[in-house]
Amino acid sequence: MQEFLTIERAEIKKRSAAERTKDFKEIYELLSKDDIQEQASRCIQCGDPFCHNKCPLHNFIPFWLKAIGARADIRTAFALSNESNPFPEITGRVCPQDRLCEGDCSLNDGHGAITIGAIETAISENGFRNGLKPLFATKKTDKSVAVVGSGPASISAATYLLRAGVRVVMYEKQNRAGGLLTYGIPGFKIEKEIVARRVNWLIEAGLELKTGVEVGRHISFSDLVNSHNAIFLGIGAELPNRANISNENANGTIMAVDFLRNIQKKQFKEELDADIDVSNKNVVVVGGGDTAMDCLRSSIREHAKSVTCLYRRDKFNMPGSKKEFKNALDEGVNFVYNAAPHDIIVNSEGNVIGLNMQKTIMGDKNALGRQSVEIVKGSDFKIDADIVIFALGFTPNIPTFLAENGIDVNSRGVIATDNAYRTSKAGVYAGGDCMRGAALVVTAAADGKMAAAQILKDLSL
Repeated sequence: MQEFLTIERAEIKKRSAAERTKDFKEIYELLSKDDIQEQASRCIQCGDPFCHNKCPLHNFIPFWLKAIGARADIRTAFALSNESNPFPEITGRVCPQDRLCEGDCSLNDGHGAITIGAIETAISENGFRNGLKPLFATKKTDKSVAVVGSGPASISAATYLLRAGVRVVMYEKQNRAGGLLTYGIPGFKIEKEIVARRVNWLIEAGLELKTGVEVGRHISFSDLVNSHNAIFLGIGAELPNRANISNENANGTIMAVDFLRNIQKKQFKEELDADIDVSNKNVVVVGGGDTAMDCLRSSIREHAKSVTCLYRRDKFNMPGSKKEFKNALDEGVNFVYNAAPHDIIVNSEGNVIGLNMQKTIMGDKNALGRQSVEIVKGSDFKIDADIVIFALGFTPNIPTFLAENGIDVNSRGVIATDNAYRTSKAGVYAGGDCMRGAALVVTAAADGKMAAAQILKDLSL
C-alpha cells in the first residue's frame, strides 16, 4: 500500500466522443484486475479517513481498498463494499465522487485522489463475474413492510429489511422498478441492466415487486396500513421547479423529467410522448446541474441540430459533477454562462423560436458560501431555439393520500419526519427526495438504510 509516490492516479478510460454519442451505452471502461490492485495500492490508509467520513453511506472505503490493493482479495473487498452499501456498482457509476469521497481524499494535495468510484464499480463487477452475490437472510421473520416507490431510497430500505428476514412488498407505478435510476438517469451513465440485476437479486431474496401499481389509485393506503407492520415512503421528487417566466408553457418547452423519462421509454420500446422530439432542432437547456448535463448529452444522442446550456452563474459555480460537465463539453455542448432567461419568444402559432436573455454578475456570498446572482441592467440579448428544456431541480409531488391519512408535510413541501425517519403517522416512515428534497442517489440510499434500521428497531427485530 501507499504506492502514491511511484504510481500516479489513472484517469478512467472512456469511449471517444465521436463513438459514444451514437448510442446510450455507458461511456466508461471497467478497470482491469491489475488496474484495480495498482490504483487501490495508492491509498495511504489515513488514521481518520476523510473519504469514509464524507460518504453519506460511510462506506468502508479504506478497508476494501486495502483488501484489493494489498492482497488482491476480491472476496473480502466485495463483502466489505456490499456491507455498507445497498448497490456499490450503482454508486460507483453515478456518484459525484469529486464532491464526496474523492474530493476529500488526502492525496488531492498534490498527488491526485484515489479513483474510488471506478474501483468500487470494478470490485462489484469482478465479484459478480466470479460468482459472488449479495447476501440476504435465510431465516424469515413474521413481520412485513410495504415500500412505496422503487427508487434508490426504496431499494436501499428493502435491501436492509430483507437482510433482516423481513417480508417486503414494493409498489411501483411505472412498468419497471428503479425510479430515477431506471427512468431518470440516462443509460450512458448507467445501463439499465445494471439496475434490473440488483432488483432481481432482491426478488430472489423474497421481495414481492408490484409494478404498474400506484398507491392511492390502484390500491388504497389504508389497505397497506392494514396488511403490513410498517410502511416506508420512498416516492422521490418528480415535480419540476418552474422558471416563472412568460411563455414557459409554449409549444417546444419541456421539463427535464419528462424529457429524460420519454427517452428511456423509447429505449424500452414503451408507450411514449411522440411530441417530445429534438431531432434536427436547436435545443437550449436551462440549468447547470447534473440533470441539465443529462438533458444536453441526451439531446446530442437524439440528433439535435445544436445543443446549448444556459446557466445564470459562472462556470465555477456550476452545481453539477465536474466529470459530467467535461463529458458534455467533449461531446459538443455549447455553454453560455452568466445568462438568465427573461422570457421565451414564440411565433404567431405559439411555437418557441428563442429566448430573451439578460446577462448576470456574481454578487455577495450567503451564509453557506453561495454567491447571489445580479442582473446587469441594459444587457438584454437573444438566443435562437426550437426547444427549451428546463432543468431547474425538483420538489416532491405530494399525493393526496398523505393528508387523508394524517401524514404531515412541512413548510418546504416535503414529508415531515423526526430524526428517526418516522412520519406523523405511527408505523409510517419516509426517506430520500420526498423527505429531504431533490438530492443525490447516495443520499437517498443512506436514508433508506437508516430508515430500515429504525423500522427494525421499532419492530423489535
